[in-house]
Amino acid sequence: MKKTKIIATHGPALSGEKDLLALYDAGVNVIRFNFSHARYDVVRETLEIMRKNNRNGRAALSMLLDTKWPEIRTWDLQTKQEYKTGDVFKFYTKAELFVEDGSALFCDYPHLWEDAFVDQIIDVDSGLFQVKVLEIESDFLKVEAQNGAIIGSRRHVNLPWVRLKMPGITDKDREDVKFAVDESMDFIAMSFVRSKANVDELRAYLKELWGEKIKIISKIENQEGIDNLSEIIEASDGIMVARGDLGIEVPIEKLPTYQAAMVEETLAAGKFTIIATHLLESMIENPFPTRAEVSDIYNSVMQRSDAIMLSGETAAWKYPIKSVDVMTATVQEAEANIDVQHRDFSQVWLTERDIEKKALIKSAIYAGEELWVKGIFIFTKSGKLARLASSFRPNISIYAFTMHLQSVAYMNVLYGVNPYLLEDWDDKFIENIYSAINICKSEWVLTVGDKIMLVNDIQKGDKEIPIVELMEIT
Repeated sequence: MKKTKIIATHGPALSGEKDLLALYDAGVNVIRFNFSHARYDVVRETLEIMRKNNRNGRAALSMLLDTKWPEIRTWDLQTKQEYKTGDVFKFYTKAELFVEDGSALFCDYPHLWEDAFVDQIIDVDSGLFQVKVLEIESDFLKVEAQNGAIIGSRRHVNLPWVRLKMPGITDKDREDVKFAVDESMDFIAMSFVRSKANVDELRAYLKELWGEKIKIISKIENQEGIDNLSEIIEASDGIMVARGDLGIEVPIEKLPTYQAAMVEETLAAGKFTIIATHLLESMIENPFPTRAEVSDIYNSVMQRSDAIMLSGETAAWKYPIKSVDVMTATVQEAEANIDVQHRDFSQVWLTERDIEKKALIKSAIYAGEELWVKGIFIFTKSGKLARLASSFRPNISIYAFTMHLQSVAYMNVLYGVNPYLLEDWDDKFIENIYSAINICKSEWVLTVGDKIMLVNDIQKGDKEIPIVELMEIT
């Protein structure tokens, strides 16, 4: 079993139940729905397929909704426009003044003329076309093309180093979040998180909708998010290193430094991390990855990220299942060569009871590795106990058992955790142990004579007391 989890994006390259199960069998743990493009009817149908297979035990796939966020784009054009290096043209900020003349563009960010500055580089079409600001007027910017390009309608616009005057949640996002709550999805990835206030706004809205159990993943995609990383981690359940837009918004050479720092700081806070974008980009079109992509996956595992994510590789075009096969094989190779040196993590956000459990889990991990046990058994209702164990990055596998499907879904994204639904959950500790052992025996992950460490609560009077126990399978 691999410890690093894989997230795959759903899209037109996948057709129905067969492909979803093929993704799961290839190593996918979470299905992402990108609501920049997703349709409610298609997503609803897919979720029902996932829920059916989760309930009958054929799969264990979690559901993630990725919000659209207020994108900045150019406007529609009658024909594509070609630019050469050095071309000077107008970038309009007022729609009523824009006239298509073969070179002019319009940007739908209303504060462009306020926020831009002379000599600033603006990225169009995800950085494929760069223009430099020469002059700023109240109605338009005069800009100079820095490279040749052909630009069509509604291309992305990025404004590096600008603190955008944008809402945290748009009306479209609110509709999508309500859909996530109505459909009992497990995670919401919030795009372009810039501050703790953005996360707090989403959490308050989830509470209003009775959707507090949905975990919030903050996507870090610009310099402002980097600058406010500590407070964003505090407010979030997990962090996504969203390298696509981040690589445009910050100097590209800083991207590896930022990635490593984000994973390290999030892990130190006891939260989970996801590395996303361009991990196997070439496999959108090609049946074989580049050497650099394989090295990128390998290094992402070595950085101890909880999960890595595929976007267009599984959502579009030719090789969705093969992309997962390549990623799983590379993950397994990396994990075979990593010996994690455990580091403690912050307990600032933990209750007194959590701190007690954290200390016991730490003891179980260290003792278990010294005694060469085959696994650590954890019994948890919310999944928090599994998160604490995962944050230590044990070299031993963690087997986590719960009575709630939503807790299984949460644990699906946690490093090193193998979650199971214990349908016959019993308040008697010993009954749960034997049920859990039988599950692991049936899956051939444990056999007679193997040793395990148990972490659980026992009832003593009116109190629950956390314990650690060494046990041999009989």
